[in-house]
Amino acid sequence: MSENFTFKLLATDGKARRGEISMPRGTIRTPAFMPVGTGGTVKAMYMDQVRDLGADIILGNTYHLMLRPGAERVARLGGLHEFGGWSGPILTDSGGFQVMSLAKLRKLNEQGVTFRSHIDGAKYEMSPERSIEIQGLLDSDIQMQLDECVALPTTEKDMARAMELSLRWAERCKVAFGDQRGKAMFGIVQGGDNAALRERSAEALKAMDLKGYAVGGLAVGEPQEVMLEMLDVTCPVLPHDKPRYLMGVGTPDDMLKSVARGIDMFDCVMPTRAGRHGLAYTRRGKVNLRNARHAEDHRPLDEESDCPAARDYSRAYLHHLVKSGEALGGMLLTWNNLAYYQSLMADIRAAIEAGCFATRAQVITAAWDAGDLPPL
Repeated sequence: MSENFTFKLLATDGKARRGEISMPRGTIRTPAFMPVGTGGTVKAMYMDQVRDLGADIILGNTYHLMLRPGAERVARLGGLHEFGGWSGPILTDSGGFQVMSLAKLRKLNEQGVTFRSHIDGAKYEMSPERSIEIQGLLDSDIQMQLDECVALPTTEKDMARAMELSLRWAERCKVAFGDQRGKAMFGIVQGGDNAALRERSAEALKAMDLKGYAVGGLAVGEPQEVMLEMLDVTCPVLPHDKPRYLMGVGTPDDMLKSVARGIDMFDCVMPTRAGRHGLAYTRRGKVNLRNARHAEDHRPLDEESDCPAARDYSRAYLHHLVKSGEALGGMLLTWNNLAYYQSLMADIRAAIEAGCFATRAQVITAAWDAGDLPPL
């Protein structure tokens, strides 16, 4: 751990990077997957479970926490770490994506965004300065700039306007953040699916000399090849000695291919959301526990897993829980899914250190392509 925010590259294999972020609340091993704790909780999980699975950092959401229970209340209760029982680093996103996707009657201008809560219709204002203020009240360790994320497809004019506005907001967020010892503010590269705009955004953010850089506005419905094309033009522009975070990604295949292009950090609701809906992620691919084929299958999800949810419960029992709507079903499958994601990250880090990342990625992908065990 460090009293300051530092990032150190420990190994590279092609463009894949193995590193460490050190800060007062802990060390983050990269590549890293951050479980999403939107409202101060990783859904269906205890925080000690999340920690024991190998997560070094979790994500919280500014938009949701400002609406409920309120950032000022969280601050009075000791900050998000004490409030939620997580002692390690926390990254908070700015709330911009949720304002654009969830809020009612939103109005955007140079100053910021005015919107009505999707919960009760109450009116709120979110400026770059207020976003940073809220993240400070939450006492998060890595704070994201407020940006505008446009839905794709859209026009080049709209992508350029949103990208330029996001750059101006990044400058304001940097001023509002100041020089907080041991913490970091990341900028967010925007530009839709336009390579020239992405490159221009990355160059401008690099000139701001921030502590880290995210790539936003991807994995929002565009084909995977478009996302990878944007990473191909963005990552080489970003500083080699700063962490790179691909927001909202993703599937194991997405992460493997993004690591190969130089990405260090990921987050996604997919493993927790899938678990609550009866879908398990394993080293052999996805397993839908709603399917009748599992009703009398005594085998576990993965007999070689270190996770009790994957190893110690039969597929028949998990199928029963899911079909019966028992809360335990979602809890066990979420536990399994996050265990798989953290195991995948550990596998990736070891492969980069050993200089065999490309080969190991092929093996992982082949196992997924081969699919789950055949029915009994």
